[in-house]
Amino acid sequence: MTAILSEANNVGLALGSGSARGLAHIGVLKALQDKGIRINLISGSSMGALVGACFARKGDISELEELALRTDWMQLIKLADPNLAFMFKGFIHGHKVKELLKTIIGDVKFKDLKIPLAVVATDINTGDEVVIREGSVIEAVRASISIPAIFTPVKMGDRFLVDGGIVIPVPVSVVRDMGADFVIACNVIHSLRERRPLPKHMLHKPTSRWKYHASSKALNDKIEWLLHENKNKLRDFNRVIGIFKNRFIKSDIVIDLDMPNVFDTIINAIYIMEYEIAKSNIQQADLAISPDTRKISSLEFHRGYEAIDIGYKAAIDAFEII
Repeated sequence: MTAILSEANNVGLALGSGSARGLAHIGVLKALQDKGIRINLISGSSMGALVGACFARKGDISELEELALRTDWMQLIKLADPNLAFMFKGFIHGHKVKELLKTIIGDVKFKDLKIPLAVVATDINTGDEVVIREGSVIEAVRASISIPAIFTPVKMGDRFLVDGGIVIPVPVSVVRDMGADFVIACNVIHSLRERRPLPKHMLHKPTSRWKYHASSKALNDKIEWLLHENKNKLRDFNRVIGIFKNRFIKSDIVIDLDMPNVFDTIINAIYIMEYEIAKSNIQQADLAISPDTRKISSLEFHRGYEAIDIGYKAAIDAFEII
């Protein structure tokens, strides 16, 4: 592995989309650091863009690992904006996402990053792939993670941008275009048919200890602040929802309790579409790492320990093969 990489002038890393499964990218980056493999260029789609941006800023992943493990992710679902005017555009409004990203990544420009980064987004009106390499990193990542209907689109110029994984789930070609002559790709997208749920008590411990960073407290404080900001809106919205519930209970309509909720339905629909594209993307890489994240669902961000450990072990196994 070391001999092969020593011949490469520019090692590129392509991090794919995957929502909560994308936390496995953190484990992959930990393994790269432990093996002394230097990454010269990074491209990312959706969750891969977020993880890639955090790593590109300082060339270190320990701070993001701590955020993943110490953040109360279960609270995030409460950030859905109850303002009906916004809900017709997306459940979670842009300013909330931007506030969280500012705490996670920092308010930086692409030119300030330690490692060159390219973020992939999708023009929702044309279907074009949009590669962002300048300006605000927060705005670029915010666009790339904007799952349609869940997040409001991000306006850049005359374009409205959403999730980059829609057009290129694992952006190998993007990091090639940046000048990489050896590409490592991390793909966490698997067939939904193969998903193997794991009992929640069978969670892995992290592969290594992380040191304390004040940013983890800052992120949880930011979430609490945003929830408090929503408090009055939620109270009024819940009152309206209560009226609809009472009318529904009195009706003869019966809904199966096992029916997927709106968030799972939207994300799974995108996942199904991305699966075949992702398989094609990683064939263009020199080394493909595919952490087995099938047991983690798209919104299970609270299973960070497991996802990171799976990514770490998958990377170590991949290094031993070549």
